[in-house]
Amino acid sequence: MFDFVIVGGGSAGCVLAARLTEDPSVSVLLVEEGPRDWSPWIHLPVTYYKTGQGKLVSRYPWKTSPEYVGAPNPTMVQARVLGGGSSVNAMVYLRGQPRDYDQWVEAGAEGWGWDEVLPYYKRCESNDRFANELHGTDGPLPVSDQTFTHPMSKIWVQACQQAGLDYNPDFNSGDQEGCGLYQINARNGRRGSTSVSYLAPARRRPNLKLMTGTRVVRILFEGTRAVGVEVQRKAGRATIRASREVIVSSGAINTPRLLMISGVGDAEMMRRAGIPVVQHLPGVGQNLQDHIEVSIIHEVNGPFSYDKYKQPHWQIAAGLEYLFFKKGPCTANVVEGGAFFRSSLNEDRPDLQCCFMPGAGVEEGVDTVPGGNGTTLNICQTRPRSVGRITVSSADPFAAPVIQPNYLQQDYDVRVMCEGIEFGREIMSQPVIAKHLRREYAPACGKSKDDVLAYVRKQAHAALHPMGTCKIGKDELAVVDTHLRVHGVQGLRVCDNSVGPNLVSSNTNAVAIMIGEKGADHIRHDNGMRPFQNRAG
Repeated sequence: MFDFVIVGGGSAGCVLAARLTEDPSVSVLLVEEGPRDWSPWIHLPVTYYKTGQGKLVSRYPWKTSPEYVGAPNPTMVQARVLGGGSSVNAMVYLRGQPRDYDQWVEAGAEGWGWDEVLPYYKRCESNDRFANELHGTDGPLPVSDQTFTHPMSKIWVQACQQAGLDYNPDFNSGDQEGCGLYQINARNGRRGSTSVSYLAPARRRPNLKLMTGTRVVRILFEGTRAVGVEVQRKAGRATIRASREVIVSSGAINTPRLLMISGVGDAEMMRRAGIPVVQHLPGVGQNLQDHIEVSIIHEVNGPFSYDKYKQPHWQIAAGLEYLFFKKGPCTANVVEGGAFFRSSLNEDRPDLQCCFMPGAGVEEGVDTVPGGNGTTLNICQTRPRSVGRITVSSADPFAAPVIQPNYLQQDYDVRVMCEGIEFGREIMSQPVIAKHLRREYAPACGKSKDDVLAYVRKQAHAALHPMGTCKIGKDELAVVDTHLRVHGVQGLRVCDNSVGPNLVSSNTNAVAIMIGEKGADHIRHDNGMRPFQNRAG
């Protein structure tokens, strides 16, 4: 028996395990379905695209809607490895905007406003450039400038300035607008996942046990109190008890799935699926929010992108530079340049994001332009209004959830995305970068509103930043309270991105880490545990 059982060793789960075991009086079990982060592709920044294609992720089909006609076989991807998304993502470190968190408070998440979450962002950070009222330098998480930046990324940032955007040296300053280079979760040429930065130093503690390759098939209840979990391993099924709490930290897709499979969710839906009802909570799986992206791809007029490293002799050169000096393109995160700007439909703050990659098909690992050398500009609407849901149709704990994200359901979202494409094209037409481009490969359509609209509907793809499916609040669709305790039951919490009432205006990995830090404080306080040293807030 353990005091705490944490279900999910991802971005938030590793933080929880490390922070809770700082108190030697409690025992913690961390259960992760995937393997340990042994793969070298995880730790070498430039090869992150490989981590999203193999056994380190789970792929779930999702239902399209009439408004969205994109990929013929759409899938939602979720990390399945120790470190979770922080082990497989592009390492971009962004927090969103202060107003995002104030909207959380307006939605019922008291104590989760910008002023309340900022201390936790500072506590996690070990920033190699900033040291001020907004950034920390002593935390476990490396936040660094890029070790290597491709010259085309720097040219692209200049093109943004020619298009009218101001240079922004820090997207996490509270003022997100402008263009610049992202800071990333890496240091000394290696990825800084939460498995490496939080969990690895804690692994030597006798009060922490780690189980990988272990699937939690359901949460166990006695009445309405969570008392443990049932797990599936190669050796068979087993029951593990938790004397204090079960903490679900499995992400915005798997957390609601596990709750519903265990009897916590909409009662009618669970009965149809043959699941005994423990607690009727209709909001479980509702309020699914995710970013969606559209790519602008150009063919360049020479080997002026990362695509040239698909050639063996260039790979050898880059590999040797990394082997001997821990520098060069192997340390690149590829997603280097960024910009935030406003559509005409949102005048108070940026609602569109650009991510520039000096390569075509880098994320897919394939050539996508003739000759193989290109650039990719991803356009993302940061605050979509379309909302989806996750349900289950079977009591089988191994069945995939039913995911309906409803991308582009709201006409507002389509209009914003179209404006993003138009401005992205304007950036790519600026003199400083246009001289390096041979032609636009995609959209490669006319510039009429109908042409752009058709392209958005056909080619938009998920950004894989799901949030909101177990939101904090007090309304009828709220799932957890402000301390992340699940309504209507005891001994059960949720601590991951599913608790955010609304999507933040940026990538979401840093948000999960912050939630892990703040959630750990609530757990320790509510259980009478020893407070942290350097306690936030």
